[in-house]
Amino acid sequence: MSDAPSSSGHRERLRQRLLAAGGDGFHDYELLEYLLALAIPRQDTKPLAKRLTDEFGSLAAVIAATPEELKRVEGLGDGAAAAIKFVEAVMLKALQQQALNRPVLSGWQALLDYLHAALAQRPTEQFRVIFLNNRNIMIRDEVMNDGTVNAAPVYPREIVKRALDLGAAAVVLVHNHPSGDPQPSRDDIQMTKAIIEAGRHLGLTVHDHVIIGSTGHVSMRAQGLI
Repeated sequence: MSDAPSSSGHRERLRQRLLAAGGDGFHDYELLEYLLALAIPRQDTKPLAKRLTDEFGSLAAVIAATPEELKRVEGLGDGAAAAIKFVEAVMLKALQQQALNRPVLSGWQALLDYLHAALAQRPTEQFRVIFLNNRNIMIRDEVMNDGTVNAAPVYPREIVKRALDLGAAAVVLVHNHPSGDPQPSRDDIQMTKAIIEAGRHLGLTVHDHVIIGSTGHVSMRAQGLI
């Protein structure tokens, strides 16, 4: 479908609204519509944007969807999927950089913002470890395991070995609950205690285990569980 003059004018109005006032006054589908127009310039992208928000339920869920999931939506090809994933990559990189080069414990909210963006919409569990130096500054953020909808196997000795390889003095453990509820399970608590014990004799500190869900997050240390 070619971009009719009325569609072109609508797109220009979206651009001027965005430049003048930012994105707060936009519906999710309008932001997607303009993004998709950059990848599909000769097409009215409003119907596709609405199909995406209907299919995934929210802008955040669209951005977090895999390319394969996105391309199952009628009318969305490689170029548009890549545009959406570029937005996700830019967002995560910016949030990660805000969390870098400062002590994690004094920049806790910046770290939580990054982790929530990276994990809250994932359909399967992922276990990550934030490795810190002796000033509690992030050395590395690594995915230790990708799992299923309700489990991501973790091996304490592998985490401790990786910490020693990196010269880390402390870690923050992180994983998500695809169910949306971030409350820790009994297995989560037992696994965390096993990692603490494995690192104790080698001087590795576990500052916290943060569980991310779509409804928020839980700090196991704040709950007195570690």
